[in-house]
Amino acid sequence: MSRRTPIKSRIKVCNKSVFNLQDKDADANELSKGLIKSAKRTGQLSLCNRGLGTVPDNVWKIDELVLEESKEVDFARSDNNSWWTDVPLKTLDLSSNVIKTISPDVKLLQQLVTLKLHDNALTKLPAEFGELKNLANLSLDRNKIAELPKEFYTLTELRWLSMSHNELKKIEPEFGDLVMLTFLDISHNKLTELPPGMGYLVRLVDLNLSHNELTELPPDIVNLRELRKMNISHNNLKKLPTMGELRKMEILDANHNDIEKLPDFYGCTALKEIYIANNFIKEITEEFCDQMQHLNVLNIRDNKIELLPENISLLQRLKRLDLTNNNLNKLPRNLGLLSQLQSISMDGNKLSFVRQDIIRGGTDRMMKYLRDRIAEEVDSDSKILHNEWPDKFTLKKSQALMLPGKDLTSVPEDVFITAANVEVHIVDISKNKLKEVPLGICQIKDTLSQLILSSNNIEIIPREISSCTHLQYLDLGKNCLMDLPLEFGNLKHLRELVISCNKFTKIPRCVYDMDNLEILLAGENKITEINVSSDALAKLKKLAVLDLTNNSIITVPPELGNFTNLRALELMGNCFRQPRHAILAKGTASLLSYLRDRIPNK
Repeated sequence: MSRRTPIKSRIKVCNKSVFNLQDKDADANELSKGLIKSAKRTGQLSLCNRGLGTVPDNVWKIDELVLEESKEVDFARSDNNSWWTDVPLKTLDLSSNVIKTISPDVKLLQQLVTLKLHDNALTKLPAEFGELKNLANLSLDRNKIAELPKEFYTLTELRWLSMSHNELKKIEPEFGDLVMLTFLDISHNKLTELPPGMGYLVRLVDLNLSHNELTELPPDIVNLRELRKMNISHNNLKKLPTMGELRKMEILDANHNDIEKLPDFYGCTALKEIYIANNFIKEITEEFCDQMQHLNVLNIRDNKIELLPENISLLQRLKRLDLTNNNLNKLPRNLGLLSQLQSISMDGNKLSFVRQDIIRGGTDRMMKYLRDRIAEEVDSDSKILHNEWPDKFTLKKSQALMLPGKDLTSVPEDVFITAANVEVHIVDISKNKLKEVPLGICQIKDTLSQLILSSNNIEIIPREISSCTHLQYLDLGKNCLMDLPLEFGNLKHLRELVISCNKFTKIPRCVYDMDNLEILLAGENKITEINVSSDALAKLKKLAVLDLTNNSIITVPPELGNFTNLRALELMGNCFRQPRHAILAKGTASLLSYLRDRIPNK
């Protein structure tokens, strides 16, 4: 009978019971001599996640402890562990245990700078806590603290304080004495009000008050001039104070409250993101659009909004707009002029004039629908008399010079001068009878971001238009153009260029110098080749949409398959034989893969 060779298991067996708390002696044993030596050498001690129910007494006395082996010393011997090189304890980590109380002896750690007590079972702090005069960083998250001792407010060196997920019901006005604070998180507590002294925390950069029971904010909270991020979500706030003094605030999160009206943001010039979903707001005001022209993100879903103002087109830097689950029944014409919009959500509204397939078709389809509507809603038969040009009040309200479909053959320069005085961002003179581009457009070069000249009889674009260097959207479609000036390569901010339905035989050379170009629509021309060389299309690193449908392209270079940043490539209606129609119909990803497979090996 064969004998099996015994195999020794490599699995380490822990004799500690998972659910059995240690007694005080066991807790004391967790502070080994090795840890003490390391702490005295580095000034840092970590006893996190040790199952401690109490803090070993020697932790508080660690700066005074002298180990047995250190009592007899040889001063002639170099020893980095000698008592005369000891460092006072500056960082103490007691987190992730089950500690219920902190000894008054905590006051002995006079040099302590960082103290981590999060994830424990603390119900209170000792009064002696206030004697830690050098304490700068304190974490008390996920405990059961219901009240702070009045001595706590004497910790005037605190810079970073986090005490979320506790049971705080009240904080005293003396909280304003913690004037050195730059970070404060008191979220997930039971606070119903804040003391007026909060306004004295003028160094605060990040403030989190979310998941409490606040019904209002103290008026002096606007004194926090250094504040960059404020989270007041999941409270019972019914209104917000005037925010104008918070000039450095970049992010405001006020989701899940009872707010009925957008506050006055005049002066919040740094504000980039506003999250104010799940409230009771009924309208986005014209004043809001005028004040928030620098806004990148607006999430105002799950409110009661019934109408959007026409001057929403002022939000030219908006990249994300969420209007899901409101009461909208129509959309303003100018919404389609938000050229930088990357995401727009409209589900859950009563938009009877917009088909559901458009709403659910994504941002690109929605924006195309909105832009098409701009022209459709203008009475194409209406003509402008000399005394009917838009006045400065109309221009200032919409921030747009809208003259599509007016049978115009020219536009007086005075109109553009007036538009420049009120800092117009958008000019639309499409669907007219222009043979030349009005040079008065250059009057608005400092603010112009969108220029629409489509559906005219223009044969030449003057090089002077290249002085409008802030242009982000340029539509020259449906004209008689054969080329563009080389100077147009200076339009470094241009994101979308439309040159469809013209007489181009090649993509204009200037296009390859437009570094930020993302969308190029050049269908319905006479283009014969696709130049993918390193000084042509390959230079456009951000190009995502390329439309060359219905041209005269003879061959498709396989190297085009390396343009993996393209999310839409349209080549239908050209003369090439390869790739076949069946390949083109499979979509952009399959087409690029097909082309890559045909790149010759070097």
